Amino acid sequence: MWRRVRSEFRAAWPGDYDEGVSSDDYKLVIHQNYPDGWVAEIPAIAGCHALMPTAEEAVTELANVFPLIDEEYRASGRTLACDTTEIVHA
Repeated sequence: MWRRVRSEFRAAWPGDYDEGVSSDDYKLVIHQNYPDGWVAEIPAIAGCHALMPTAEEAVTELANVFPLIDEEYRASGRTLACDTTEIVHA
């Protein structure tokens, strides 16, 4: 499932998003939110997450959330953090 969702995330991500930011710049984490629903998040960026009924919907929604968060950062004169997330147990 991870490989399929990851490719869908790349497909949903805006290509050449302002100044070259892409999904390849960040690790995407997907986990089930019990008792139901899925969360897709970019741990390196506070608040960059989406909760939806399916993993695929969460990934698609995250692709919509990321540009909004980037815009908020830019409006306040900040830049998005570099990804320093390490996957310890996968």
